[in-house]
Amino acid sequence: MQAPCDPGLTADEKTYAGLSHALMISTAWIAPLIFYFMKKDSRFVRFHAMQALLWQVVFSVVYFVAMAVLVAVVLSSMLANQGKALEAGHFPVALFVAMPFLWLLAIGGYAVSLTLAIMFSLKAMRGQWAEYPVIGKWALRIVGS
Repeated sequence: MQAPCDPGLTADEKTYAGLSHALMISTAWIAPLIFYFMKKDSRFVRFHAMQALLWQVVFSVVYFVAMAVLVAVVLSSMLANQGKALEAGHFPVALFVAMPFLWLLAIGGYAVSLTLAIMFSLKAMRGQWAEYPVIGKWALRIVGS
């Protein structure tokens, strides 16, 4: 279902809202945060900036938790083999098992961020109140209905 367009929006509001999504690709959470505080008078801009900001926060938390798990797995693997002499070519197996999953998470997350940024930037520039799945409801609550 396509979100309705708001005919009362100015071109600047649509542009700032679209840039909130598009610039999160290169600036992560910085551009959405700047637009959120810069355009306090526009609920439309604040809503789209908050969605982009919340996505970056959620993705960063998931990524850092995955990184912490990777470090814990590698350290536990190294501590388990601490008493054994390292043979030539013997590496922590956990590193080679866990690292591809972290890499997939990072690349997959970037692909999702890129897709969300393009889709919702275009929707915002059309003046649509389009919501991210799950995060859109949070943004509406934060910005105020």
